[in-house]
Amino acid sequence: MTTTEAAVDARTLAALGAASTATLTTQLMARGLRNTFLQGLTALNPASTRMVGEAFTLRCIPAGEDVDVLAVYQDYDHPQRRAIESVPPGGVLVIDSRGRTRAASLGHILATRLVRRGAAGIVTDGSVRDSAGFADLALPTFAAGSSPTTNLVQHHAVDLQVPIGCAEVAVYPGDIMVGDRDGVICVPRHLAAEIAEAAVEQERLEEFVLARIEAGAPLRGTYPPDERTLQEYRKER
Repeated sequence: MTTTEAAVDARTLAALGAASTATLTTQLMARGLRNTFLQGLTALNPASTRMVGEAFTLRCIPAGEDVDVLAVYQDYDHPQRRAIESVPPGGVLVIDSRGRTRAASLGHILATRLVRRGAAGIVTDGSVRDSAGFADLALPTFAAGSSPTTNLVQHHAVDLQVPIGCAEVAVYPGDIMVGDRDGVICVPRHLAAEIAEAAVEQERLEEFVLARIEAGAPLRGTYPPDERTLQEYRKER
């Protein structure tokens, strides 16, 4: 997010966080956006899968044996460590690991620091190490797998807060990342308020439709709702 961009208001974030990723992808598709779901990522802590927050991005390139040595961990300004200390409260660290999972993107200690900083989640198209620690961590974390191998073997962290690709989805700093049991999607920042409002209405209507289906109504006229069903819905609102 640049200084010229308005903050996403709390009500919009709350509405996006309450909506299912299924609903949100439908609303995004209605506006022509089909590539918003980060395919192949799963929740590492099933008890804590609801996630919403602004993306804070970290880009990695392939590691180089001559520069990515264990000694670089002595540098507190290493880009990976700097990212951890820079994610704002409520932010989601999104790591572009190029879909490579042989070495981890980060581990449990760094993730724990994000918890203490008030982050809203972690998303990586790579893997994590210390996966047992993530299972009990109070921080929604979505990754493509686990690996005990340190990130230096495969990843060289280079850029913070630049546009990245994560699981083949474009993610810009400040975009809204939403996660639930189905996975993670990226809502472009400029559409956040519009998508949130539409998602609230869609879910209200679908709750009404579901109740009708549970009561034995046929699909025809109910799902999708015809004008008669919509009129009945409006009366009950």
